[in-house]
Amino acid sequence: MESRLDKDKAKKSQQKPIIWIILVVILLILGIGGWKIHQTVTYTSQHFNQDVKIYGIKVGGLTVKQAEAKVNRQSKNTAVLLDGRVKFHHVAKLKAIDLTTTKRFFNQQHTSFPSKKQYRFASTDLHKLKQRLLAFKERSVTYKLNGHDYKLPASLIKEVAYANGHYQFLQTPALEKKLKEIASENDTFGKSYDFTTPTGSTVRVTNQSYGWGVWHSAALKAVKKAFDEKQETVDGSKYLYGQGFSTAPHGYGKSNHGLGHTYIVVSISEQKAWFYRNGRNVLTISDIVTGTQDSTTGDATPKGVWYIMYKQSPSTLKGKNDDGSSYSSEVKYWMPFTLSGCGFHDASWRTDWSKTAYLKGGSHGCVNVKPSEIKSVWNVVETGEPVIIY
Repeated sequence: MESRLDKDKAKKSQQKPIIWIILVVILLILGIGGWKIHQTVTYTSQHFNQDVKIYGIKVGGLTVKQAEAKVNRQSKNTAVLLDGRVKFHHVAKLKAIDLTTTKRFFNQQHTSFPSKKQYRFASTDLHKLKQRLLAFKERSVTYKLNGHDYKLPASLIKEVAYANGHYQFLQTPALEKKLKEIASENDTFGKSYDFTTPTGSTVRVTNQSYGWGVWHSAALKAVKKAFDEKQETVDGSKYLYGQGFSTAPHGYGKSNHGLGHTYIVVSISEQKAWFYRNGRNVLTISDIVTGTQDSTTGDATPKGVWYIMYKQSPSTLKGKNDDGSSYSSEVKYWMPFTLSGCGFHDASWRTDWSKTAYLKGGSHGCVNVKPSEIKSVWNVVETGEPVIIY
């Protein structure tokens, strides 16, 4: 008969394989679980979590390099101020993010096990750019011209960008239109006005070469620079031009329609010239001869307001006679006031100095002065002063 002890031994021997099987199964389960955990930890150490956006672009499941490439390829990376509102857009040649920044964002969201936590990383550069553009809306520039102050608000600039420390003006039609309107209000070329002659009569005269205009492109550039550098005012007098022999402006800031009080007056009907200095008549010539009035070749002295271009002594005057032949005349003193060759000079060859000489036998447009009087004219005439001919 089998003893109880023998029975227990037999039972235990039967249980050993089962225990080993269970242990093996447990070890297998633990091994598989450990391998899966290892795989998971390895994956999360190299890939972004599920719900992560960088600069508005989904990067969940991407590596750092993949995320950097996608963000640079798809994200809004610049902004402009368009009609007073900030607009964001993508420019292919601009880089929105670098590998170092992408890695920093990765480290901030990294977990050992997958996480569904939401992460949103915004561009500090884009935020700063937005603030700069919004700040620009508050700017204005005062454009000073001809005694007037014109306030130019930033709203006149349609589209503004910002890069490399400076504002860039992409569309400025309203600003350009405004500056042209200001110029049109103030330019004096072609301007007509009433002038009181030395004899007390009032005549209507028109600026020809005398006067000034706004150099539009230079003024626009100066105003843009002022907006960029936050300058409050622009001195418009620095951006003017003149016509004729000199490109310098004439008459800016002067009273008496820009003529000031130093000028020359020539009356064609009276064949007379007056010379003024600081409002005082310092010389009067009563027997000049101007251009031939009765001429089909246009020899009449041109009316309007001109200026003395330069002074030359002696000089040789060359041109064409009415019959087409050429002439060359030596003069001691030459003071032109038009580019076409009209000016004051002595005329030693002239014999007729009567008040009617100009009607049929005048000059080719010049103001002839007697040799005995020309030196007095030379002594009082200044380069650049206006010549009013009526």
